[in-house]
This record gives sequence, structure tokens and C-alpha cells, in this order.
Amino acid sequence: MPHALVLADAETSKDVLTFVGRARRISDEGIRLQGARGVLALTAAALAPHGLFDQTPTVLAMRVVHADPELECDVVVAELAASENDRELLFPETGLSPSWAGIAPPRGDWQEHGTLTASVIAQRAQWGISAVAHGTAPGSGEEAVRALRAAIWGEPDPDLLDLPRGVAFAADAFGFVSGEEQVRVMRSGRWTRLAFRRGHVLTRGPAVVGLTAVRETGA
Repeated sequence: MPHALVLADAETSKDVLTFVGRARRISDEGIRLQGARGVLALTAAALAPHGLFDQTPTVLAMRVVHADPELECDVVVAELAASENDRELLFPETGLSPSWAGIAPPRGDWQEHGTLTASVIAQRAQWGISAVAHGTAPGSGEEAVRALRAAIWGEPDPDLLDLPRGVAFAADAFGFVSGEEQVRVMRSGRWTRLAFRRGHVLTRGPAVVGLTAVRETGA
């Protein structure tokens, strides 16, 4: 019998299925479920690098919901299925282990960095989507498309406090953008978080690349 994920109520169950559905349309690398003390955090990679030289930024989408106080889990799954009980969702038989799930954002020590207007985030997302569509020639190979996406979504955008444009893509793709909301931007170490009413977008970087300076040794 499949294990069940017990949530606070039927509406929360629908909310989780919506998040999972959006994540599956973007990537096949699964959704991380972290549950403890009545809270369930769902995280999915909107963008993540594949390979050592891939310049795609790591951009995660997160939704936090109420769950059964006895729930404790930390697993990555490809999907969740509805059950006869409208508060419960069913786990698949096997889990996943994508590389992005091994990079955990900090849980505390977030410092205010500024605010962004939701409409500006939406505009930058649409600009990026259009740039990817028009920059992809018919018959382009997978590597060429990935390089184009990395260049467009990984570029620091001055309209987004110089964050990679991919944060706008994630906010749009996961349905976090609504109205004229003022979105708080916070930082902790190498991580930046955009706090929307409907969820959070997190990005890590920039990555440290290149060689370290040469030091003289000996006498």
C-alpha cells in the first residue's frame, strides 16, 4: 500500500497538487518534500546547471503549507497522486536524487536587501521567454538551447537588483506573481530569497570560477 502524505485540509491538498503540476511542466527532476512539526516545505528547481561547465543559475521555487503535526519526511519525488481521502496524497514507490536537492538554502539569518514590484518581475519574465523563443533556431540541438537559456536566464538584470533573470522566470512559471505586490528581497550568505505572498524564489550564486591567484613559495 502506498504511503500517504497527510495535509491540513482538502484545500491544502489541492494547493500541493497545483505546485507539483507546475514543477513537472518545467522539469523532470522532482519535488523535494521536507515535513516537520506541522509544516511542509515543497521545493522544486526552476533552473539548475547540468554538468561542470553549465552556466545555468540555480533557481528554486518553494511553497510552505500546513500538514499533519506527526508528519516527518525529507524526500524527493517525481509526483504525488490524489487519494480517496481529500486530505491525503499518495507517494510514488521510488524517490529521486537530483543534484540540486543536495544544495540546501539556509533556514535563518536572512537580511533585508530591498524590494521589487511584482509587475516588474512579470515583465522581465516575459522578456526572457520571448528572447529564448526568438533566439532558438529551428533544429537547434539540446546543447545550443541549454546554452541560450543559461545566457538569458543567468544574466544579471539591473531591473531585478542585478539578480539573475531566472528568478523572474521561476516566479512566473510557478504562479507566484500577483497584482502590484511589493516583493521583499533578502540575503543569507550566497543565497538570495524573493518572498512572495504565494511562495518563495531562491537563487544561489554567483558561482566561483577560474583559478586562484598564484602564490610564491620557498625562500
